[in-house]
Amino acid sequence: MLASGADKTIVNGKWQVHSTVAGQESDAICTFTQKETDLSGTCTTDQGTVNLIGAVDGKKISWSYKSQYEGTPLTVKFEGTLDSENKITGTVSVPEFSVDGDFTAAPAK
Repeated sequence: MLASGADKTIVNGKWQVHSTVAGQESDAICTFTQKETDLSGTCTTDQGTVNLIGAVDGKKISWSYKSQYEGTPLTVKFEGTLDSENKITGTVSVPEFSVDGDFTAAPAK
């Protein structure tokens, strides 16, 4: 699932992502596929499954996906840090609504 060396971090696999944005909590299962520093995959939320794109830079991990809320298109952006081999923490933002919050991610069981 995760390999961490002096020069690279690999986060392939399924991660359970819990986020709180503007007081609203949500959960997703994101499946990451990492090739070098590029991150791709999918996130499954209560709205369905969406494709994600992102990047890994050392211990910094970022990804985003397009979704919608009550018919309004939006982008959900995650920026985090790999705190340990089984925890990513950081911030999440939705620019279209000018809201942000926090997230934690752990390998899905």
